[in-house]
Amino acid sequence: MQSFTTHSGIVAALDRANVDTDQIIPKQFLKRIERTGFGQFLFFDWRFRADGTPEPAFELNRPEAAGASILLARRNFGCGSSREHAPWALADYGFRAVIAPTFADIFFNNCFQNGMVPIRLDEADVDELFRRVAAATAAGGQYRMHVDLRECRVADDAGFARPFTVDAFRRQCLLEGLDDIGLSLRHADQITAWEAAHGVPAAAG
Repeated sequence: MQSFTTHSGIVAALDRANVDTDQIIPKQFLKRIERTGFGQFLFFDWRFRADGTPEPAFELNRPEAAGASILLARRNFGCGSSREHAPWALADYGFRAVIAPTFADIFFNNCFQNGMVPIRLDEADVDELFRRVAAATAAGGQYRMHVDLRECRVADDAGFARPFTVDAFRRQCLLEGLDDIGLSLRHADQITAWEAAHGVPAAAG
């Protein structure tokens, strides 16, 4: 898993609450078990028209969202079914962080297993960030932010700075690029020794 220490990137503003996982990655694309290749289907029903052409009104298709790697959204992001394909699609598209007032619990947990930081900020702070994105867009530019997981701080270049909280264990795993499999592999020698002591056959390799 890719580690996360600091990241600076363009913000895409998705001004919608209760974005569920079926909108993030529709069910018809859940036919693969690999984590890669899902970015092209992210928000598919919103990003594309029925004829397959991009929907220009959708937030991620607008010029100000080009190259975005930080997603700004409203409350209860990632609700619905527990599909891990949702963070897979976001990460494969290029997002490294998602900022929202609240997240669905399973989606929130899955982000840490896929190299992304879910950042919870107060509603008022999220409102302010939407205003800043709109101001940058009105001026013909893009809005950028900086995420520092070491300091648990998010900021821009125009005076906005807020701390955010992350469970210490999850934070350390993300800093080191360790998902559950990576954590297990750190103890491979002890696992092998235990298996040998208890007569567990060695895995075919």
